[in-house]
Amino acid sequence: MSDELEPKRTSRDLDEIQKRLSRWLQGEVADTGASITDLRRPSGSGMSSETLLFTAYLRNDGVREEQQLVARLAPTSEDIPVFPAYDLDLQFQTMKLVGEKTTIPVPRVLWLETDSETLGVPFFVMEQVDGRVPPDIPPYVFGGWLLDASLENRQEVEKQSVHIISELANIDLSTINSEFLEIRFPGETHLRRHFAAQQEYYSWVVGDTRDHPVIENAFTWLEENWPEESSTVLSWGDARIGNIMFGNESFTPVAVFDWEMAGLAPVEVDLGWLVFLHSFFQDIAETYEFPGLPDFMKAETVKEIFEQETGYAPKNLRWFMVYAGLRHAIIMSRINDRSVHFGQAVWTEDVDDAIPHRDLLLSMME
Repeated sequence: MSDELEPKRTSRDLDEIQKRLSRWLQGEVADTGASITDLRRPSGSGMSSETLLFTAYLRNDGVREEQQLVARLAPTSEDIPVFPAYDLDLQFQTMKLVGEKTTIPVPRVLWLETDSETLGVPFFVMEQVDGRVPPDIPPYVFGGWLLDASLENRQEVEKQSVHIISELANIDLSTINSEFLEIRFPGETHLRRHFAAQQEYYSWVVGDTRDHPVIENAFTWLEENWPEESSTVLSWGDARIGNIMFGNESFTPVAVFDWEMAGLAPVEVDLGWLVFLHSFFQDIAETYEFPGLPDFMKAETVKEIFEQETGYAPKNLRWFMVYAGLRHAIIMSRINDRSVHFGQAVWTEDVDDAIPHRDLLLSMME
């Protein structure tokens, strides 16, 4: 996708960011000669926050070394952020915890800067990992290495993706301080609090400007079909293959990203999100008469892999797929606000036109 067609994420100037980030790094490592070059934005990534790749030159035992690093920046209020708040400390702590308690390959986090003075927003820096990611823009179902892979290799991607969720579910929460993962909304269970947070998020997104019938129907359907809840686990929150980097020559994960939606919830929240997000892209592919990957990441397959991994059979996955569709619909509504802000879209009379998967969501509730 060309730069002109790719959705705009920010109005911040890269040259100015590079100057400020270089000065910050010099103070952080007590090295006035520290510098960064080749600052750039990766293509095909998500829009909830800004990711910057760069090369850093740092002194180590008297020798200047080159390091490939990544900065993760909270969005500015001027750029219509997707979420009402960005807790970078949550992401930073979650990545450290997952790195310590599991074999999940999370990038090593180096520095967290909570002061907005340097770049106007908080940010953290982590090590850069080399590999390949199934892209969102254009979606991997339209072409690329995953679509071209053999059936056996795509099955390995499925297995490895579910394994990440399995490892998270196996973390014994009684052995850690999980207070920073608590979702601070009212509710008797973690799922109820998770749900309440989505209700508040929807109200924040639409304000007094509009109502989305498909989203409000989904809220009603979910209330009327409330599931039996399983045990609470550490929830990744954005559990999808687009947040997994695989080896350049393998189908094994080398890095797992995007922990900004992490929290405490039943494991089905992540499993439902994993299945739904592929269904979302597959639905887009079929709309444009592309074959896509119709037999990939099916609900029954994911349930079977997870049960083999953990001995637990996930329950009510359809409910959690609808819940994922609801959550994603709210996000798409907000992303349309961003696109309107940057002059790349308009609101139509039918506001649900901004939700590309509304027919898919309605069909899941039938």
